[in-house]
Amino acid sequence: MNYKELAEIIIENVGGKDNVLSLTNCATRLRFNLKDDTKANNDKLKNTKGVMGVVNKGGQYQIIIGSDVANVCKAINEIANFEGGALVQEEDNRNPVVKVLDTIAGIFTPIIPAITGAGMLKAVMALLVSFKVIDTASQTYSILNFMADAAFYFLPFLLANSAAKKFKCNPYMAMTIAGVLMHPNFTAMINTAKQTGTGISFIGLPVTIATYSSSVIPIILSVWFMSFVEPIADKVSPNAIKFFTKPLITLIVTGIVSLVALGPLGNICGNGIAAGIDYLNQYARWLVPLVVGTFSPLLVMTGMHYGLIPIGINNLATAGFDTVVGPGMLGSNIAQGAAALAVACKTKNPELKQLASSAGITGVCGITEPAMYGVTLKLKKPLIGVMIGGGVSGLFLGIFGVGRYTSGSPGLLALPGYIGTDGFRNIILACVGAAIAFVVSFVVTYLVGFEDVVEDEKTQEVKEEVAVETAVNDAVIYSPINGKCVELSEVSDPIFSEGMMGNGVAIIPSEGKVVAPVDGVVSALFDTKHAIGITSKDGAEILIHVGIDTVNLKGQHFNAKIKTGDTIKKGDLLVEFDIEGIKKAGYEVITPVIITNTPDYNEISPAGKIGALVKEKEALINVRK
Repeated sequence: MNYKELAEIIIENVGGKDNVLSLTNCATRLRFNLKDDTKANNDKLKNTKGVMGVVNKGGQYQIIIGSDVANVCKAINEIANFEGGALVQEEDNRNPVVKVLDTIAGIFTPIIPAITGAGMLKAVMALLVSFKVIDTASQTYSILNFMADAAFYFLPFLLANSAAKKFKCNPYMAMTIAGVLMHPNFTAMINTAKQTGTGISFIGLPVTIATYSSSVIPIILSVWFMSFVEPIADKVSPNAIKFFTKPLITLIVTGIVSLVALGPLGNICGNGIAAGIDYLNQYARWLVPLVVGTFSPLLVMTGMHYGLIPIGINNLATAGFDTVVGPGMLGSNIAQGAAALAVACKTKNPELKQLASSAGITGVCGITEPAMYGVTLKLKKPLIGVMIGGGVSGLFLGIFGVGRYTSGSPGLLALPGYIGTDGFRNIILACVGAAIAFVVSFVVTYLVGFEDVVEDEKTQEVKEEVAVETAVNDAVIYSPINGKCVELSEVSDPIFSEGMMGNGVAIIPSEGKVVAPVDGVVSALFDTKHAIGITSKDGAEILIHVGIDTVNLKGQHFNAKIKTGDTIKKGDLLVEFDIEGIKKAGYEVITPVIITNTPDYNEISPAGKIGALVKEKEALINVRK
């Protein structure tokens, strides 16, 4: 690969260096923040040799390069004359809508696992009750019930933590404000005031009679306000006593304003959204699922689907189910996978057939990025089938008022979340809606057709050259980390979970050190020390990526013991990392171990049992030609 030529193409097609606010790279992707995303030429970049894909969501423009990303990033910095190999941050002049979507994604995405777990527990409970395994009057049911309710009831605490990280203020102070709004004594005062018809005041200021459990907007407004109060408190506090005056001022000012103004304002907004949804459910409950089902691909492409997340979570927290966001997204995701499978059935190109087949399966399961970015958007016409299938399914689900009772990626695997209090009616209708999406999308895509991708002779010659030059042998990759071995599908980043970088496994580490999994050479060590590339003496190319999005830590909590080009032996210490420090910074420590030259092997499989504990230097992955 000619890194300089690729770098020049990328700079030109992101709108030139003057359009770039910042550039960083992780183990596989260039991450741009652009002043104007519309200046980027997506089609040109996607069809550029050396670019695996383009993703633009949440205000960040990501170009997927693969294991050569560090070299490409370096070439870009050298060509554009960026000082120190990185762009200096400028004032963020992005579109306000993009900023809002980026903020919403940053606040709500981290809490989705908690909401999903709680919702799925509710689905399991509904099944147990339906089959008369447990009685709703039993203590067992009561305990399971408050376990399932915990994430929703204490939602302000979850949002306080993630909002504080997004607004760059102290997360523990933010959670304290959530505690102020939800304190049992304050709740008791509210209940008494409601019963007696009296009001509540603080130093003469009226306090609105409202409870904040399961609320969404009040705590976000409060933490946003606190992000302005905290630096002012820091500035006015003398250095000698700042350690207690800064949090004291922050707590008093934010607490009072939250109780008197921001909490009630957020409560009014939340009630307004709920009233609007009730109106739609009463008079046009088919409308929103139809629109969401039809236009979800476009919403995902632009990142605007993040704007739907708060509505869905608010519905789940307040009403216990969601009829607005989930059903439409279910139809759209199933349709996305079905369209990819239709392409796989019709294409004559073996590579596209393989890609579309795997992308279609993951799509109907709820993970649509490979199908959308790798198949339907690239071929264009299949997107018609996706939108029609998703729209018809959304219309059906809306007419029958189908709702979901849990959060999660909409797809076949999320169908248990549609088990409601009405027995099996809701989930049966959800299954019918999913079937409609699949059949309509598949048939439309197959009949409308698409311009098939033809592999030219030049491409075939290049492939043959690579095949001749690559000499690989059967090998065993040993564990570089002590911890629990899990499937790649458990990794939250789709570039790993969907196998875009290759096959392998992931490890949830129990000790903060990485050792060499093979005898070989360190082919890449990223400046941020979070990812190591290794080429074994048997020809296996291995990527060890400690954590998810840990590139943002810029090397903090990591200590490398090696450098690029070093010869290593199995068991040599490569990197030390602080597990607790990474977690406290808000990042996952799950570590993918990937064979990046997967196409060179016929079989790549775990050497041990998935879900079991594994020790460093124990067999982890078997690779066979």
